[in-house]
Order: sequence, then C-alpha cells, then structure tokens
Amino acid sequence: MKYRGFLFDLDGTLVDSLPAVNRAWSRWGARHGLAAQQVLDYIHGKPAINSLRHFMAGQSEAAIQAEFRWLEQLEAEDTAGVQAIAGAHALLATLNALDIPWAIVTSGSIPVAHARHKAAGLPLPEVFITAEDIKFGKPNPEPYLLGAERLGLSAPECVVVEDAPAGIIAGLEAGSAVVAVNPPADAPRLSEVALQVENLQPLHISKQPDGYFSVTLRA
Repeated sequence: MKYRGFLFDLDGTLVDSLPAVNRAWSRWGARHGLAAQQVLDYIHGKPAINSLRHFMAGQSEAAIQAEFRWLEQLEAEDTAGVQAIAGAHALLATLNALDIPWAIVTSGSIPVAHARHKAAGLPLPEVFITAEDIKFGKPNPEPYLLGAERLGLSAPECVVVEDAPAGIIAGLEAGSAVVAVNPPADAPRLSEVALQVENLQPLHISKQPDGYFSVTLRA
C-alpha cells in the first residue's frame, strides 16, 4: 500500500475514551428512560446531535439542542480514565519525523474532542475536523473527504484509521484504504478493510523517496 497522508478518527482509535463515553451517554439515557445498552449500541462513531435526533424523534429542535448542550458539557468535563491508545504516541511521532501529513477527523464537537485529545497528551495535528465542520456525519464520507482536502490530498491518497462501523463505512465510501482498530466482530464491510489491528503498535510506516509511504504490519 502506498499513500500520502493519514486520517485518524479520535475516540477508540487514537484515544481510549470508552469509559467516559459510556458514562455520559448512560446518564443521558437514564434522563429519558432509555436503557443504557440501547443507547450505547447506537451512538458510537456518529455525531452526538444525530444520535440525539434519533432518540428524540418528534421533539422540537430547541429541546434537542438543549440536550446536546447538557451532554456536551458533561463529556467535555469528564475525562477521567481517558488515555492514548497503545502505539498512538509512537505512530504520530513517526509521522511527524517523516513529514507525513495527518489529520484527526472526529464526530465529536470541539469542546469534547479537544478535551479528550488534551487528556491523552497527543501532539496537535495539522488538520482537526470536528462536528462543527461538517453537514453530514459518518457513515457519510463527507468528514474524510474534507479531511483529505484540507491536507491538500485526495481521499484515495490517504489511509483512514477507524474503530467504529460508521467510520469504517465512511472511510471506504470516501475511497480511502481503511485500517480497522479493534472493530466489532459484526461490523459491516470488514472484508474490505486493508488491515485489521488490535491497537496501533503493529503498524510500520516506511516512506519512499517519491514522498509516498507504505503501511505494513510489524513481523
């Protein structure tokens, strides 16, 4: 595989924020009489506002926006246990050392995404796409198409690194090669991903003189 740039999801891919995500959404579900598992089975990889519109179908946009603000504040403030995924720091350091462009493309809003990124102690990307930048969230390919564009690349020149089914589909629909990080066993289209890994440690990057790089698994 030969590419020019990387497009990383944040939660579950660069950052292990699952306990914080589950705590926040479980509390929100309890406010609305919804079983935690029912909520958690739906929300991963999708913009929060889209999930709220799903569960609050028929309610006013004002009510949905009020719940979004409540949830956003909770998620931005609760970063207990948030940490970098194994191999994330080393991989990003390698990309920076090799001058390989990379972006974070997350469904999270600015307050939530930046709080978790900071809690994990990760370096700043050249491009940071959040929910505020997009009209259509994952599984629509728009977030990854925009991330590639802002890096000055086409999506097929980029490797998308994702964990959630919605994000995997978004990356594939954008035309990128997808590295799936610890995806659910029943995630759709897993047979189409380029590589599947438990975390980021096995990924090996080799840059060529022509500026392209290859991605392989360490022996």
